[in-house]
Amino acid sequence: MQDALYVALSSQVALERRLNTIADNVANAGTVGFRATGVKFEDMVTGIGQKAVSFSSSGDTFMSTQVGALRETGNPFDFAIQGDAWFGIETPAGIVMTRDGRFTMLDTGELVTLQGHPVLDAGGAPIQLDPQNGTPSSGADGGLTQNGQPVGAIGLFNFDPGENFVRYGNSGIVPSGAPEPVIDRNDIGVAQGFLEESNVNPMQEMARLIMVQRAFENVAAAIRGTDRTLSEAITTLGSKT
Repeated sequence: MQDALYVALSSQVALERRLNTIADNVANAGTVGFRATGVKFEDMVTGIGQKAVSFSSSGDTFMSTQVGALRETGNPFDFAIQGDAWFGIETPAGIVMTRDGRFTMLDTGELVTLQGHPVLDAGGAPIQLDPQNGTPSSGADGGLTQNGQPVGAIGLFNFDPGENFVRYGNSGIVPSGAPEPVIDRNDIGVAQGFLEESNVNPMQEMARLIMVQRAFENVAAAIRGTDRTLSEAITTLGSKT
């Protein structure tokens, strides 16, 4: 009977983690470049034969690879990636990958994010523009020009976020290893004057939220029922001794 309580408790732990990821997805449905988080669960079996008990793991998080819709802004400092790649930015946590292409140019000419983090080129160096030559123009490959003269290129990177990845801010991901620069890929490029929206489907996430809440309540009811049965058994057996 205690096994039933342990199984139900493991289910509640898993559901709580799923609930947290859904809440985070809903909160970031309007965040530029955000990739939704999912949770993968596995059965954990203890014992053998008739004594085997199946528990639910606490779950491993993974990131959705679905691309968000592109929204045209007309801002020359807004950039969206077309294809499977990421921008690289320098932060206090090291190099961070992001699909949020809202950049700006400092008075010193450095290209940075809205939070002030330097945007990196393919070599991992901060991009330096000429503040006297106006706004840059970007080619499909991320190459930047000012007044028709090449001044640098926005770096595009590949990396595997893996399971239980670490976020930085809302849209950033801290890579577990060194990201690889994208070179000579015709299927990957940069669109200037566009931003990538979050790939979260709010209606779908709200439906999942309701399902998880109901499942949590059902498990809680099962725990209460098992606990009540256990108490009655103890009372009955105790009265016969």
